[in-house]
Amino acid sequence: MKSSILIILISLILPKELFSQDSTSFRTRYYQLVEGSENSGRYQVMMGSDIDTTWYRWDHRGYSFGFDKRKTPMYTHVEGIISTPYMVQVRGNAEERNKKRWGYHVFEGYAKDDKSRITLLVNKHEEEGKAVAEMYYYGTVYNHSPQAYNWLKIGSDVKQHSFMFSRDKAIFYGSLTLTNALTLGRIGKEDLLDTEPAKDHESVAEESAKYVNYESLKNSEDGTIFYDKDHDIVVIKIKGEWRQLETKPLPKNIKYDF
Repeated sequence: MKSSILIILISLILPKELFSQDSTSFRTRYYQLVEGSENSGRYQVMMGSDIDTTWYRWDHRGYSFGFDKRKTPMYTHVEGIISTPYMVQVRGNAEERNKKRWGYHVFEGYAKDDKSRITLLVNKHEEEGKAVAEMYYYGTVYNHSPQAYNWLKIGSDVKQHSFMFSRDKAIFYGSLTLTNALTLGRIGKEDLLDTEPAKDHESVAEESAKYVNYESLKNSEDGTIFYDKDHDIVVIKIKGEWRQLETKPLPKNIKYDF
C-alpha cells in the first residue's frame, strides 16, 4: 500500500509521457523505491537521469566543463522551488570526478547572466598541512586572474557595509575585533616579483603570490604597514613615503613567559 502511494506521488511530478514505457523498465531506470531494510515496509525514493552525450545542454560551457558526458547523466531538472524541513547533503563518491564538477564542486549558484556564479568546493587543494574548502564568486573571464573573481560579501546586502572578499583582496567596511594576536606580513626580496607570470596563475601559484605582494605594496595607500624581514623593521606608508616605525625594548619590569 505504501509503495503504491509513493508511486502515485512521484507520478504527479514527473512527465506523464514517461509512464507510457514499460512500468518495470521505467521504475528501474528513472526512479526506484528501495526498501530500507528487508521486510521493513519502509521505502527510500531514488531518482536519476540517463547518460546522453548528444544532450543539447552539453554544448553550454556552464553545464559541460569539468564533466565527462560519457559518464555523467543529464541534469535532473525540477520545475519549481525545492523546500525541505530537513537538509540538503552532497556525499563523497567513489568517482568524484564525474559527479562533482572536476571532482570538487558541491554547490553552484548562477547569476542573471547564467554564466557568473558563486561556487563552493572541497578538497581541491591542501594548504598549511590541511585540506581546504573554498568559496568565491566567479565571473566570466574563465581563468585564474584577479579579473576572474568578483566580490563575495559576508554580513549584509547593504552597499559600503560589511566585509567583501575577492581573489587577493578583502575590504572590511566594519570594525574588526581580534581576540588573539595580529601578525604583520613578513615580506622580503624573496617574496616579491615585479613581473606578472605569463602562465595561468593556478599553474604558477607561488610566482603569482609574489607578484601579488609586489603589486600590493607598489600600489598601496597611506596607512599600509608590513614587516620588512630583510632588515627586521616595521615600515608604514605616510604621505606616499615609506617610513620606519621606531621601537624600543620593553621596560625592565615587564616580562612575558612566551
